[in-house]
Amino acid sequence: MSLHELNTFPGVTATPDSATRNFVFNHTMLRVKDISKSLDFYTRVLGFSLVEKRDFPEAEFSLYFLALVDKAQIPADAAARTEWMKSIPGILELTHNHGTENDADFAYHNGNTDPRGFGHICISVPDIVAACARFEELGCDFQKRLTDGRMKSLAFIKDPDGYWVEIIQPAPLSDDTNLLQA
Repeated sequence: MSLHELNTFPGVTATPDSATRNFVFNHTMLRVKDISKSLDFYTRVLGFSLVEKRDFPEAEFSLYFLALVDKAQIPADAAARTEWMKSIPGILELTHNHGTENDADFAYHNGNTDPRGFGHICISVPDIVAACARFEELGCDFQKRLTDGRMKSLAFIKDPDGYWVEIIQPAPLSDDTNLLQA
């Protein structure tokens, strides 16, 4: 689809209001059952850095803000870090309701079973074959491997709560058959 077709698609405002010029899609929030397992997955497996933590003891929940950034970019000063965090795109906010980790029967809906709603988040990697091989070595739970189905250029892994994480590579793969040989 051409850019013109995208801009004239029904419901699309071809020229956004100038008041929205400096808007930034800042973050997505996921509720997680066991914050230790989730932090391990997002920091060790996917490479996020924990940028900020906020506790709300009276309401019995905590917020954890993560970003895929070089740790050297993160301001050391707490106030500067908060301001910086609110200005960049791609923050992942994990919300942990205290005590959920102790309830064996508790689970959040991942959005991909009925009734469907939320679908997934997506991480772009420079080498999808190498990334997926690493995820295999780390014992990640796959929803879809590169070799599954017709779409051989993407994969889905699951986080500890069963949320799907799509894995893509920005540069097109030269030949999908290379994935089958990996």
